[in-house]
Amino acid sequence: MAAPILRWCCPGRRWALASIDRGSRHGRGAPPGSWFCGKRGQRSVVQKLLSAAQKLRKGEREWTAVVGLEIHAQISSNSKLFSASKVHFAAPPNSLVSFFDASLPGTLPVLNRRCVEAAVMTGLALNCHINKKSLFDRKHYFYADLPAGYQITQQRLPIAVNGSLVYSVCAGKKQNQVISKTVRIKQIQLEQDSGKTLHDDLRSQTLIDLNRAGVGLLEVVLEPDMSCGEEAATAVRELQLILQALGTSQANMAEGQLRVDANISVHHPGEPLGVRTEVKNLNSARFLAKAIDYEIQRQINELENGGEILNETRSFDYKLGCTVPMRDKEGKQDYRFIPEPNLPPLVLYDSASLPANADPQQVINIDQIREQLPELPSVTREKLVQQYGMLPEHSLTLLNEVGLLEFFQNVIKETRAEPKKVTSWVLNTFLGFLKQQNLAVSESPVTPSALAELLNLLDRKAISSAAAKQVFEELWRNEGKTPAQIVSEKQLELMQDQEALEQLCHAMMEEHPQVVMDMKKGNPRAINKLIGLVRKATVNRADPTVIKEILEKQLSSRSVSGPSDGHRSGACET
Repeated sequence: MAAPILRWCCPGRRWALASIDRGSRHGRGAPPGSWFCGKRGQRSVVQKLLSAAQKLRKGEREWTAVVGLEIHAQISSNSKLFSASKVHFAAPPNSLVSFFDASLPGTLPVLNRRCVEAAVMTGLALNCHINKKSLFDRKHYFYADLPAGYQITQQRLPIAVNGSLVYSVCAGKKQNQVISKTVRIKQIQLEQDSGKTLHDDLRSQTLIDLNRAGVGLLEVVLEPDMSCGEEAATAVRELQLILQALGTSQANMAEGQLRVDANISVHHPGEPLGVRTEVKNLNSARFLAKAIDYEIQRQINELENGGEILNETRSFDYKLGCTVPMRDKEGKQDYRFIPEPNLPPLVLYDSASLPANADPQQVINIDQIREQLPELPSVTREKLVQQYGMLPEHSLTLLNEVGLLEFFQNVIKETRAEPKKVTSWVLNTFLGFLKQQNLAVSESPVTPSALAELLNLLDRKAISSAAAKQVFEELWRNEGKTPAQIVSEKQLELMQDQEALEQLCHAMMEEHPQVVMDMKKGNPRAINKLIGLVRKATVNRADPTVIKEILEKQLSSRSVSGPSDGHRSGACET
């Protein structure tokens, strides 16, 4: 039977199906997602489906995908949410656990002021309404890494609600069209993190590390306003930049400081929403995009083959590139939410409601925090466009790559080159070398000072563009030499003797009369050929722009004075 293949046919919203021949899968005869994964080392079925989906065929049907996100960001704080235990990544197991974290009887929570301020600041930056009164609840479930048997969270009345996150995606064939999109934020709530479960397959045992238990989290719930993996990944990256700019979270996904759960469903346009699945614990933007796009494909193929979508929790296997089932959610778990009896309501104030004799250390002023908000990424991008005249998509790249904006600004401070030239070198040459070798900006062998010195040489026309790229390659080898030393050793300086260059251009025109005739006829390739010949004769030490000016000037004088004597005598003999 022909199986439907997913194809994205409208940016951001519509998905369509084509067909290929393969065996069908109905109902629950095989585990969800099993035939998508394939074997390791082989081309996956997903890749084959994507390849076959490049051509749409008759009878295709449109689908709409709906994606919502739950994002957990670890708050940047020296201590945990309800205890004085320190927070430190990669500390020895169970070395940062207080009596409260271990849930010993008689211990009580003490709310961390820093965590509350971080939640308010994040809510304000995301255009949320800050509730002056919020409540804490107990969410009951039983895991070995949750000693109390419940998590303290804010289910009924969270600290912030009804916000929005604006993010930009690049569209068009050349990715040069910047489109702004908005996703609604349902709520932001404070809650505890759980401990960490470590599985030791060698000894067939499971170990518990409670260092993370009780660490403060911000849960940011995004409404299902997205429709593909790219949109979700871009929204998460924008939120990550905002959190880092605020200082409320380091948001390092590699260290688990930012974790994402994605809720995904598909339906035909105009019909009710489909059954959703949840993909848990996605810890990189790339894997988030891949997991969402794969899950959308899986659901559509399942429905088109007569199967059904289960309301289940899945995880993403990054090695196989597919989602796999974790647990069934059809019997909905009862978390038995109850008010937290050991914590009073959290009360915040603004300037109008602040008590007259209130101790600043005992109250939190929303308006005061609003005044202290730093510059957000969207404002930074606008300033880059206005100050340096760069394209919006370039400002996006500068902020999205960790450390790249700081690198760019340091180069700008030390060079006399135009900002547009600096932008081009940083985004094309420098970033290109980083990606080729899979390096972070902080790992680059080329420093901002070295690149600035190179651009200064290029700006004062001491070297050509081709020579500058050669010098950059030498700098990348990290041999400890400056650009000036490399230029001197390799003899890459541009010719400064104008008279000698004019004589060389004249000689080339005499040696290639046919090319000169083509130039007179307006053939643009002819002058490029002569420029190449002159540069070859100077071992690329002549500036192409200067060569072109000299050639055009000499061609103009030839046109006024007529052909050379040799050519005239030849004409007479004919």
